[in-house]
Amino acid sequence: MKSRIYVTLKPGVLDPQGKAIHHALEGLGFEGVEGVRQGKLIELEHGDGVSDEALEAMCRKLLANTVIENYRIERG
Repeated sequence: MKSRIYVTLKPGVLDPQGKAIHHALEGLGFEGVEGVRQGKLIELEHGDGVSDEALEAMCRKLLANTVIENYRIERG
């Protein structure tokens, strides 16, 4: 089984990578982009017996910094 974990910065947390992407897009002539927030996608392959609680624990303990990041899990 495969699950996807989306990790994004919480609102209000500065995102220097997002700002750099935004600046680069403007430099390439793309107009109308008002803001960019950068995150990460983690694809986790696991057995069917891995519980939702175990996935939550993985996120809280390692995959996301819950002080500054939110996460969302999609089981596949």
